[in-house]
Amino acid sequence: MWLPWVKTRSSSPSSTCSSTALSAASPRLSFSSPSLKDLQALLHSDPSAPSPSPPPPHTAPCSPSARVFHRVRVAASALRALRTLQAPPAAAEADRRVVLYYTSLHVIRTTYEDCRAVRAILRGLRASVDERDLAMDPLYLKELAALLPRGRRVTLPQVFVGGRHLGGADELRRLHESGELRRVVAGAASLAACGRCGGERYVMCGSCDGSHKRYSLKGGGGFRTCAGCNENGLVRCPDCSPPAV
Repeated sequence: MWLPWVKTRSSSPSSTCSSTALSAASPRLSFSSPSLKDLQALLHSDPSAPSPSPPPPHTAPCSPSARVFHRVRVAASALRALRTLQAPPAAAEADRRVVLYYTSLHVIRTTYEDCRAVRAILRGLRASVDERDLAMDPLYLKELAALLPRGRRVTLPQVFVGGRHLGGADELRRLHESGELRRVVAGAASLAACGRCGGERYVMCGSCDGSHKRYSLKGGGGFRTCAGCNENGLVRCPDCSPPAV
């Protein structure tokens, strides 16, 4: 009679490991009969290789497929770590974004002088600044009011770095004198002149040619307000100005 374990020919890795462990643990399970070479070959992971030394009774040998899967997992983990180290710090650069709210109008002299001084300080540090002139686009006033704490009066200029409010002209002067401002804006990209707008951050609207009016045939014909630009007929420069947030 055949032994019950000899009749079972399972191709799964777990069955192979169990059979190998049993063969190594008991000397009676090794056959030298030429008619049973095929059965003995099924009990070894590599028929062409010599029989390894018996492992300790408390450990079971693993199949080649298990070792391959383990190496694949290790290689995948190393590749993910390498990609993380080599990836450009896009998030860090976005966190260092500098936004300046100011006005170019000369209506209030002190406000205009403060705005000009803060612009000069930031440009002297060669930082890339998203300058938002409230005189060019009145919508920036509502945007600034939403960013400031509730109940605080809106004054100009105001500076934000990475979404964090630095303050107005007095705060910027103190940070600049102490040298702290250079460290805060150090992550921002270098300032480069834009060949399209000349550093003004705005260009003329191409739909209405800066008139803020467009002729429409609807309703008997007539001029309608252009929805693509501000009240000055200008749009943000697509080359150097990021979208307003």
